[in-house]
Amino acid sequence: MTGYDPQLLATFLAVEQTGSFTRAAARLGLQQPTVSQHIRRLEEQVGRTLVLRDTHSVSLTADGEVMTGFARNILAASEQAAAYFRGSQPRGRLRIGISDDLALTGLPQILRDFRRDNPLVDFDLTVDQSGLLHQRLEGDKLDVFIGKRPSGEERGQLVKRDRLVWVGTPSTKLDLTRPLPLVVYPAPSLSRTEIRRALNRARLPFRSACVCRGVNGLIAAVAAGIGISALAASLVPAQLTPLGPGHRLPELGLIDLVLLTNPRTRRRPAVSALIATVLASGSKSLSAGGA
Repeated sequence: MTGYDPQLLATFLAVEQTGSFTRAAARLGLQQPTVSQHIRRLEEQVGRTLVLRDTHSVSLTADGEVMTGFARNILAASEQAAAYFRGSQPRGRLRIGISDDLALTGLPQILRDFRRDNPLVDFDLTVDQSGLLHQRLEGDKLDVFIGKRPSGEERGQLVKRDRLVWVGTPSTKLDLTRPLPLVVYPAPSLSRTEIRRALNRARLPFRSACVCRGVNGLIAAVAAGIGISALAASLVPAQLTPLGPGHRLPELGLIDLVLLTNPRTRRRPAVSALIATVLASGSKSLSAGGA
């Protein structure tokens, strides 16, 4: 009977989540050759190719996609067994901040899974803009933050790297000689900052046609044709359409979805358990309609 080494499975999931052997090595505190060795050993155990890699990209085979589900279940069961035989379960109240656009993803299911496995942990859940949640974390008002981090920052554990894209509707038409109507969050907002930075670089005039506190208001305003906005590519809902090269808008660059912890409370068992649940869920769970 073949059993799969949890360390190899954890390395495999890190590669799946980061899309890179190098970034997986950084997350796990390993050397890149060690990550390659772990993947090779797991493929030998499975008898199938799980990961396709070349000099430019890393992707999963069909068998690799299947293995992600098995790997998460095996690691979760291993953690549950370890917690049981340690004789203690995480308990207390966990203060979690979640970027409100992530409510459109599979993150609620991740929290359900965590609650099922950690029934003694209660939540204080704050859903808001990433900029405001960063401030709450720094002010010791959160234990864990899941959301976007500012461009160029390296703090936090990378869960997913995504492209920020312009969004509108299929009928969106723009006159670049007139101020572009924007639908934005109030400051501090990371996406608002990136939008303004890109338009200023391109020397395109703009105006805030609608300021929305939450993602549902932003989606409604853009869908109503009030203006254009920007979202992470994997978070674009069905009501909106990514705007392509024909609209002649400047590139917005990349945005990171990360998990940040409060240095004062990061060693609490409940915090460690939530981190493990989020990272084991896979980056696809943080996509619109993710499961």
